[in-house]
This record gives sequence, structure tokens and C-alpha cells, in this order.
Amino acid sequence: MHVAWVLTSDKGYVPRPASNFRLPSKEPMFYIVRSADGAIQSVSREQQPGNEMLDEDAPEILRFFRASKPEPAFSEADADFVRVLEDLIDTLILKNVIQHTDLPPAAQRKMLVRKGLRSRLHGALNLLGSDDRIL
Repeated sequence: MHVAWVLTSDKGYVPRPASNFRLPSKEPMFYIVRSADGAIQSVSREQQPGNEMLDEDAPEILRFFRASKPEPAFSEADADFVRVLEDLIDTLILKNVIQHTDLPPAAQRKMLVRKGLRSRLHGALNLLGSDDRIL
């Protein structure tokens, strides 16, 4: 069975069965460096002198990547930082320091997607709307 590594927001990279996987002409391999106790210390796609070659489906490789979960605090901090950057870009655009079209096309698309998601989320949470009328 072949595995695809998928980045999740809460668990880092996790293995998932790869659907529609086509076997390449050469089996994908990783090159590893072991610590003194024999545990995998680092993994690379590039061969270096003294590295050991392992198939990407090797149980040791799978265990290594499962154990390499990022700290949840980093994921939370990254999400907060993305929001700060998004607000900064919005502020620069509102003050006419930059224009939306000054951003690279990929960044423009990502900003529009995030704005759409945020507005839908805000709309979903604000079901009654803002009604300042006094009854």
C-alpha cells in the first residue's frame, strides 16, 4: 500500500492511503541518517555520503513521520499570525499604500478565498444581524 502524507491543521503530517497512485519507474526512496542508538535522526530525498536508503513505505519511515508532529502551540500561533498579516494587508489597501493588484496573482486569490470564508463564517455566526433599533 502506498501512502500520501497530508498536512492537517491539528496533527501535522499524517499518512493517508494514496488513491489513484501510479507507481513511478523507480520506487520513491528516502535517505536517512541514524543516531548512535540506531533511531532515525533525519530524513531527506537527497542522497548524502553515509546516508542509508529506505523505501518511503518502510515502517521506520512511517513511525518517524508520525512522531514528528509540530507543537499545537505553533499551529495556533501560525493561525493567529496569518490573521495579523491579513489584517495588515487590508489596512495597507484601505490606506492606499498598496493595491490588491500589487500582490502576486496567487496571493490575490488566497486573500479573496480567505475573505469569502471569513464573511461566510461571520454571516453564519451573526444569524440575527445587527439590529440597533429599540423596540
